[in-house]
Amino acid sequence: MNSIRSVVIALSLGIILAGPASADVLLMENVQSASSVQTPRKGMNMHSVRNSFGNPVKEYPAVSTTGNPLHPPITRWDYQDYSVFFENDLVLHSVVRRADAN
Repeated sequence: MNSIRSVVIALSLGIILAGPASADVLLMENVQSASSVQTPRKGMNMHSVRNSFGNPVKEYPAVSTTGNPLHPPITRWDYQDYSVFFENDLVLHSVVRRADAN
């Protein structure tokens, strides 16, 4: 009985001493839905994006933690008004740039 009581007290003290949890929150405007710019949809492959939207203005090489399946290669293509991010060969996100960001 004393051992259970000791464990409960130790856990309670650990929670109290750890303090409240906190996190940063990043709020972003949903620029894409407010824009009339057509962008590649999630899940399209690179070949389809190139055929439908043409060649990007700039292509960045894939960034990855080599050999780690939890960190697949991420590639970025920049078009005139937006950027497309690929995970492996598939569109992960398309992000429209704000007019005042150019």
